[in-house]
Amino acid sequence: MNTTDPTVIPASRLGGRSAIVLVVFLLLSFAAAATGFFFPPGPWYETLNRPVFAPPNWLFGPVWTTLYILIAIAGWLIWRRVGWRSGLITLWLIQMGLNALWTPLFFGLNLLGLALVEMGMLWIAIGACVMSFYRVSPAASWLMMPYLAWVTFAFILNLGFWWLN
Repeated sequence: MNTTDPTVIPASRLGGRSAIVLVVFLLLSFAAAATGFFFPPGPWYETLNRPVFAPPNWLFGPVWTTLYILIAIAGWLIWRRVGWRSGLITLWLIQMGLNALWTPLFFGLNLLGLALVEMGMLWIAIGACVMSFYRVSPAASWLMMPYLAWVTFAFILNLGFWWLN
């Protein structure tokens, strides 16, 4: 880490707070994931016509768990550079909110079309994070790329469900 860079908060100034903030980012990420607990797929989902490229249901848990960890680390890396009072942290929080909103729309309210539109907004927010984070922390930007790729696939999958049903 370049200690002469004024945007970098030296680890010595962070102390144990850095680990606590990482836990906060992990909790925020997994709070978005918790919507799946409150709005599980349910029997109606099993009756939907599935796109031929839909992966097996068991795959979603491991993929999203990995992605939520990467998203949290990316947010934490940005925080280490800019602190809490930054548009970048706001952008990170916006994409997490959009992430959390999709599950109630799709599984809770069965609004496949609205969920698709919302996921498009999520995709834009993630893309904005990827581009904006790069200037401050290339590592944070790269950590968001698998998430962007998966949401791209999920958008196409959501489109398929909407089209077929």
